[in-house]
Amino acid sequence: MPINRRKMFAFAGAAVAAPALLREGYAQAAEVNLKLHHFLPAASNIHQKFLTPLVRKIEAESNGRIKITIFPAMQLGGAPPQLYDQARDGVADIVWTLPGNTPGRFPASEAMELPFVADKLGIVNARAFQEYADTYLKDEFKEVHLICAWAHDAGLIHANRQVKTMEDLKGLKLRFPTRQAGEALKALGASPIGMPIPQVPESLAQKVIDGCVVPWEVVPAIKVQELLKYHTGIPGSPTLYTATFVLAMNKGSYDKVPADLKKVLDANSGMPAATMAGKTWDDAGAAVLEMVSKRSGNVIGEISVDEAGRWRKTTQPVIDAWIASVKDRNLDGAKLVEAVRTLVQKYKVS
Repeated sequence: MPINRRKMFAFAGAAVAAPALLREGYAQAAEVNLKLHHFLPAASNIHQKFLTPLVRKIEAESNGRIKITIFPAMQLGGAPPQLYDQARDGVADIVWTLPGNTPGRFPASEAMELPFVADKLGIVNARAFQEYADTYLKDEFKEVHLICAWAHDAGLIHANRQVKTMEDLKGLKLRFPTRQAGEALKALGASPIGMPIPQVPESLAQKVIDGCVVPWEVVPAIKVQELLKYHTGIPGSPTLYTATFVLAMNKGSYDKVPADLKKVLDANSGMPAATMAGKTWDDAGAAVLEMVSKRSGNVIGEISVDEAGRWRKTTQPVIDAWIASVKDRNLDGAKLVEAVRTLVQKYKVS
């Protein structure tokens, strides 16, 4: 996107939507002003309990010399799958997004998203994926400055009918968050449908889909507890799926930050930020689970341990197919899957 058009786009987005985050004034004017863009509403847990606290921490530790304005719900324009490119091109300085929003574009990241690889806890997956990113994803995200990477806790099946066995999934139209989650659902007999998460409430209300697979944390943001009755988890670990996330910054925006302020950003990047994100998912998930369990009409359950074994065996070909497919991209898929599993175990026992 040419620079004059980019500036016009950013100005127009700021003009039509008030920033979601208003701050008290600091003693001095900010030297660095950054825009952070994401796709969920300001009422979402990610906005209120991770992004906002992280932003405020950075601003405070910079003594007000850094100011970050958060634009939720795609207020700067575009669609969720365009967020990564907005960071790359400078439409936004920072974005929160899912690599899985653009299927196949970030193949090495998908190792974490394969069925029955991730842990049930967000903090375990977040730390594991951050270390994995540090080791294996530098080339994959070379177009941006990667602030941090993480993955959420256990994903659940939320549907308009109860799921106890693989047979109950047959023909069930379920929105999936990542390509590998979609492949796993297809293997299990469901009819996976891909769509950005903001489209889910309307699609559920209009019965375009029968349900979705998301973690507890995101449920209130898309009103799943109001639109669907049945919520089904997988017992123990590993879990059916997780989705990965990145907080990515435009390289030019990062390069312009003075050296002493880069230290502030760097201190709130990597493992500290990923750990904060993982804890946010776990804490919010527990609170949402309690809220949904108290809401009349909601049925919360798990498939049996034996049934989970069936699902794991049935989805193993998804992992095998992914390993075979990434060979064409000069990736050793078996090594990457083993690396993820090793890191999950490392942070599970630490």
